[in-house]
Amino acid sequence: MPRFGSHLSIAGGYHKAVDTAAVLGMQTVQIFTKNNNQWAGKPLADTDIRLFRESIDRTGIQSACAHDSYLINLASPNDLLWEKSLNALVDELERAEALGLAGVVMHPGSFVASSEAEGQQRIVEGLNEAHRRTAGLHCQYWLETTAGQGTNLGHRFEQIGFLLQEVREPERLGVCVDSCHIFAAGYPLQTPEEYQSTMEEFDRLIGIGRIRAWHLNDSKKPLGSRVDRHEHIGEGCLGLEPFRHIVNDVRFAQTPMYLETEKGERDGVNLDAMNLATLQSLITKPRKPKKQAIKSED
Repeated sequence: MPRFGSHLSIAGGYHKAVDTAAVLGMQTVQIFTKNNNQWAGKPLADTDIRLFRESIDRTGIQSACAHDSYLINLASPNDLLWEKSLNALVDELERAEALGLAGVVMHPGSFVASSEAEGQQRIVEGLNEAHRRTAGLHCQYWLETTAGQGTNLGHRFEQIGFLLQEVREPERLGVCVDSCHIFAAGYPLQTPEEYQSTMEEFDRLIGIGRIRAWHLNDSKKPLGSRVDRHEHIGEGCLGLEPFRHIVNDVRFAQTPMYLETEKGERDGVNLDAMNLATLQSLITKPRKPKKQAIKSED
């Protein structure tokens, strides 16, 4: 069974997100290690690290990860912004390493006023330098598939495949596939045939073995819209079937899958709990083999 989780708040302490995930019956969790709309974050205190790691051990939560700041843009043609992005990305990995996280989910970047080719090359240069500055760390950067809004890169599988091919230490990178994003980018997922075709293309251009995580989000916008708007599972343009394909794909039986849907309550029910229950209801239980009658010997 996949490891289901959600992006949860660290208000009150990093360990609070782990505890909340466990209470909700989740097996994993995604967090921000600092304010996601600020360049710099308060240094991690030893107490923060200790309480987080103790909570992980106590609850059995696995494959916890972080999402980097939305300000970071390694594809930027602006040298000052690119350098700030690089410094921030390095800090994100160091913070995640201290907490014992498995990966840092990152958007590849937006080329803004340059070109796709120039933006892609800037990302490669940034990742190479980030890896150089974090030599010896075990935590990985996980490149997230994007919807392709504006000049965002990562909405075509070949764009991510290029980055993995060109960086000097590709083994230190993974991929996080967002169901809403790839659908909005134009990859169909509804029917079994569409899902199979999309995953075959992913495997050809990137490699299924590169997938370290999924973001499970329905989409408010239709196929190919290139608009990133998340919806509750089964309530958007994707519907339930794509999620049925994903959660029953044996290749992802141990892959962490994080919800990034709206928080809060509906009719007194926690929305994360609601989405989690929907996902769990889609899992097909393996059928037990029928017992064959034993013929008695004459």
